[in-house]
Amino acid sequence: MIVQLSQLEIGYRGRVTNLLSEGLSRRRILDLGIVPGTVITAIRKSPLGDPIAYKIKEAVIALRKEESSKILVQVIDK
Repeated sequence: MIVQLSQLEIGYRGRVTNLLSEGLSRRRILDLGIVPGTVITAIRKSPLGDPIAYKIKEAVIALRKEESSKILVQVIDK
């Protein structure tokens, strides 16, 4: 099932399938190592639900829903 990264449940992993952002926003996402094929794990949400912390390769990165909703992932497993 393909969902927006912002919809990935905590504890689940997803493989990036597509990036919907453009320009500087897309460049920033690519610079963080988020490219098609990358496996991302949703780790935890902030108390208000935004941003969400994700494990990307060996780093933990927090992304706001505005950014993470433009990243499509295929849900792998928990």
